[in-house]
Amino acid sequence: MITDGRRVSIEYTLTIDDGTVADSNVGEEPLIYEQGQSEILPALQRALLGLAVGDTAEVRLEPEEGYGPVEDSLFETVPASVVPENGRQAGSYLVAQAKTGERRQVRVHEVNGDEVVIDLNHPLAGQILHFAVRILSVE
Repeated sequence: MITDGRRVSIEYTLTIDDGTVADSNVGEEPLIYEQGQSEILPALQRALLGLAVGDTAEVRLEPEEGYGPVEDSLFETVPASVVPENGRQAGSYLVAQAKTGERRQVRVHEVNGDEVVIDLNHPLAGQILHFAVRILSVE
């Protein structure tokens, strides 16, 4: 049974509210995490507590339980010259590097001539998340 401190192996499919599959590891390597260590979303971790090998769960997470709401403060306007030419269109995903060296995925929100508005929110921010999970092992 899943309790704090146990290593858990799961298979999952993550869809957003419109039914689009955002991520899945079905048919691939399982996701392995330690229960209670915040290695996966805390609300998902709580929903899996007490399940056993072979159990399945359908878990719905509101944006506040997932990747948070879309925050207006995380939209940044940058000169178009710092964005690769092939990424200068709304909806493009880029990898940006912060001054700290951290790399993360960002989305081009809007292009206005010589300026580009970059969305620094998590790609799933503001989304209702639906996880279909199957417990493969608990150690």
